[in-house]
Amino acid sequence: MKKELMDILACPVCRGELELSVEDENEKEIVTGSLYCPKCNEHYPIVDTIPNLLPPDQCP
Repeated sequence: MKKELMDILACPVCRGELELSVEDENEKEIVTGSLYCPKCNEHYPIVDTIPNLLPPDQCP
């Protein structure tokens, strides 16, 4: 995930602002980490550069 996406991403539940936590990144993008919504107290993982922004009730 490119850091520039933080300007347009929002929580899929409440449309609140997300906080980024980076575990691993390369020179181009974030490889692993998570996005956190403090309003909903929900975490959304970033795995292999892809943020999973499915609402919690739609996750398998």
